[in-house]
Amino acid sequence: MNFLAHLFLSCQNEELMIGNFIADFLKNRDVQNYSSGVQDGIRLHRGIDTYTDNHPIVLQGVRRLRANHSKYAPVVIDIYYDYLLANNFSLFSGQSLNEFTAQAYDVLLRNLDLMPGKLGQRLPYWIKDNWLMEYGKEEGLAFTFNRMKSRVSVPDMLNDAPMTLIKDLDIFRAEFITFFPDVQHFVAEQCGECE
Repeated sequence: MNFLAHLFLSCQNEELMIGNFIADFLKNRDVQNYSSGVQDGIRLHRGIDTYTDNHPIVLQGVRRLRANHSKYAPVVIDIYYDYLLANNFSLFSGQSLNEFTAQAYDVLLRNLDLMPGKLGQRLPYWIKDNWLMEYGKEEGLAFTFNRMKSRVSVPDMLNDAPMTLIKDLDIFRAEFITFFPDVQHFVAEQCGECE
């Protein structure tokens, strides 16, 4: 899953949110530079990734995507799942997506000094563009995949990724709605806090 899901799966715990958000931007040797709470968030992020990558429903979707998106199929489904979370947020939260993203942005901006590398410089621009809300729009999907093309070795494998989702939206939505409570339960077991 991508940024929206990782932030949401942090139980509205500020340190977990920060760690869950920055985990992909850190080298293992840098983890020790953070508080124990942020380190818990980093571990949570990695646990969520492992759980998701091995879940039978997720693997089913990844297999379907391999024909068009080959080795990038797992990354493609991560982006799809943020889109699906954004568009089905009320099924999983009593908060609106708009309220949640505003709170998440506040946490991240108050902790800019903890962001590794250039993330701290980029983050205010991402927030200004309301990037978490954009995950829920087809234009946001297209923008995300176009941006990813500049960072991968075989960009053609991401061609038509937004259209693949739209074409099979009902299938992916049904899979996501079945899968997401499982990952919420996994997080609750890890943190003992939320579900």
